[in-house]
Amino acid sequence: MKKFHKLVSTAVVSAMVLAMAGCGTQDAGASESAASNESASAAEGTEAASEGASAGTFKIGGMGPLTGDNAVYGMAVNNAAQMAVDEINAAGGVNGYTLELNFQDDESDAEKAVNAYNVLKDWGAQMIAGAVTSGPSIAVTEKTMEDNMFQLTPSGSAVECTQYDNCFRVCFSDPNQGAASAQYIGENALAEKVAVIYDSSSVYSTGIYESFAQEAENQNFEIVAAEAFTADNKTDFSVQLQKAKDAGADLVFLPIYYQESSLILTQADSMGYAPAFFSCDGMDGILSVTNFDQSLAEGVMLLTPFAADAEDELTQNFVSTYEEKFGGIPNQFAADAYDAVYAIKAAIEQSGVTPDMSVSDICEGLKSAMTQITIDGLTGSGMSWTADGEPNKEPKAVKIVNGTYTAM
Repeated sequence: MKKFHKLVSTAVVSAMVLAMAGCGTQDAGASESAASNESASAAEGTEAASEGASAGTFKIGGMGPLTGDNAVYGMAVNNAAQMAVDEINAAGGVNGYTLELNFQDDESDAEKAVNAYNVLKDWGAQMIAGAVTSGPSIAVTEKTMEDNMFQLTPSGSAVECTQYDNCFRVCFSDPNQGAASAQYIGENALAEKVAVIYDSSSVYSTGIYESFAQEAENQNFEIVAAEAFTADNKTDFSVQLQKAKDAGADLVFLPIYYQESSLILTQADSMGYAPAFFSCDGMDGILSVTNFDQSLAEGVMLLTPFAADAEDELTQNFVSTYEEKFGGIPNQFAADAYDAVYAIKAAIEQSGVTPDMSVSDICEGLKSAMTQITIDGLTGSGMSWTADGEPNKEPKAVKIVNGTYTAM
């Protein structure tokens, strides 16, 4: 298969100054002077201790939806990123330094993501692992570019998420997901006639659809219907499904998120339409939808670089530890975040940056190192990055079988 490019807390020291009452030959003025000197000395010691503690820790800021419709993504990223941080610290840290993660809720909203970034700056963040979704990630790139702060998004897939040279991503970009999906369907002869249902109000969805349609021209299947919906009209898909059915589509491509996908699968079943369904990383999470009949997702295929049932030791250890700590099986977003933290670790090691350096100097070191490192992660072996922020790794697909994601 082809490769696709463009995929301590701070110690607080309290000083107590004891002013001794004058007695014998010591007068009040001498006492006040001694107290003043002791107070100044204690203050200096506090400041030095605080700086010494922070100088031993790299502060990583992150943001994503911990509440709202896309919370399943943000929670997975937060959980797995913290898991990676804990593992690295337990193993001795990075070049003798520890990592600390502060993850803020952005509700998958661009404005709130910028607010989260400002909170993280005030906290002392030196690099950003986020945002989780594309709109917030794009908004945050404007701020990290202005501050020259290193940014690595685990899962922001829109092209603009890596529009500046300080920005990188772990996941594939939208165009790569679309083209890779078309190639996978064509090369594996999964369908002859394909319908697409996409969200025309979503940068994520339209980006994937456009590249899918372009690559489909090179494949041995035909797009017989391409039907859009918007964020204001995403509950009734009967019209789109009927057009796909009437056109004879034997596979429906869904470059959309899991909430809408669950409705489409339910409505297709109610109208007796049972094509194959193929999607991308946005579908990951469908098995967690409340009141959704999981049997309707049986056989659904997703283009994703992570399968929780993979038999390699890294994946098995990750899945078992994640389940033990957080309950439930980790999704691709969790795997992306885990790899992101380990990529940051590798870039720190390669560049030799230290926590006492400026944010800008750390950024310069990390962005250069990102093009030199290679890591074996959950989402790809021999994963590397281009100067424009895109990952090099193999796309894979999984199928939902008996309620679990199974590698194809």
